[in-house]
Amino acid sequence: MKEEIKITTHVLVPKHEILTPDEIKHLLDAYKISINQLPKISEDDVVAKEIGANVGDVLKITRQSQTAGISYYYRLVVRDQQ
Repeated sequence: MKEEIKITTHVLVPKHEILTPDEIKHLLDAYKISINQLPKISEDDVVAKEIGANVGDVLKITRQSQTAGISYYYRLVVRDQQ
């Protein structure tokens, strides 16, 4: 029997969250950008799959930094174009 591994529990994997539509609107308004200007993340990304992200979702990634403390990154979930 194969044991299931949860990648999101690994110490080196930062926290990923799916933003609500209101949070997305606030983010885009705050930075005065369109959703397509966000950096992309594949729907096939291991973490995106594990948290149930779908194409069109925006992920908030919370990273710990020795110099900046906590920093936030945002990614738009996209379908791979192979």
